[in-house]
Amino acid sequence: MRTLQVTLEEAIEICKALANEHRMQMLNVLNQGPLNVNEISELLQIPFSTAAVNVKKLEDAGIISTEIVPGRGTQKVNSKRYDRIVINLKPAEVQTENNLILDMPIGEYTDCEAEPTCGLVGEHGILSIIDDPRSFYEPERKNAQLLWFRAGFVEYRFPNRVPYGTRTEELEFSAEICSEAPYHKLDWPSDITLWINGVEVGTWTSPGDLGGMRGFLTPDWWATRNTQYGLLKHWQVNGKGSLIDGNPISDVTIDQLKIATKPFISVRLGVKKDAANAGGMNLFGKRFGNYEQALILKIKYANTSASAHKRNE
Repeated sequence: MRTLQVTLEEAIEICKALANEHRMQMLNVLNQGPLNVNEISELLQIPFSTAAVNVKKLEDAGIISTEIVPGRGTQKVNSKRYDRIVINLKPAEVQTENNLILDMPIGEYTDCEAEPTCGLVGEHGILSIIDDPRSFYEPERKNAQLLWFRAGFVEYRFPNRVPYGTRTEELEFSAEICSEAPYHKLDWPSDITLWINGVEVGTWTSPGDLGGMRGFLTPDWWATRNTQYGLLKHWQVNGKGSLIDGNPISDVTIDQLKIATKPFISVRLGVKKDAANAGGMNLFGKRFGNYEQALILKIKYANTSASAHKRNE
């Protein structure tokens, strides 16, 4: 799926180009494949001149491309460039000396347990054998874009890049996740827990295994009866406690994670065997689901003197 991501400023011209019924219809018919202006005019039953003017507006906005191809003489053929347009409402985050952003593929786990139903798939096909826990140890697991299990966990070790002589102020972990049921089931709660450096940060109850409608990024070969997308969840740990999506979830503070004591930061996601809602877990990579991200760990830190001054205020 080809995606165009634009800023608010860039979106102005895009939105102007799309704010027309004829041009929206043109994008729809171009789903069939490349077409010239005559063909578009006939399909939409509009004058050639109207079709030509609107094709030019879509081309100027960069939404479609026009290519000259051999024919009876030469002819211009128009193609749709993108399947999805995403408008970023927030400015792009800039990594500064006091803000680390670490990205981890979902297949790069260092430890795991998986009970059926379970499996891994990549962008182009199934990886190893479905419902066989041994598949989670195959080298191909590094190509996973979706993994799931009914009970168990996956654990990752992020590199600890917090500079020596500084103090970690806040940590945020985000991932696209949902419950796991055979195929999909919208009403299928599951208690999904996060641990950092072996400390249980908190549990979020997923409402269900989400499917029946294709995820924005989910490949066409993956049937819609299967899990399609998840919800993007954000866990935060700071000096006062832990939150999920801005709501308090536990009293665990950043000091309890002992970030400075290890060369890595371990992050574990899983479903406990004795969970009240033991509904499994799906975890999405950059090429599956609704969000073009894998596992993101953000770390805010300050130098020691600044931290001490802040605590004394």
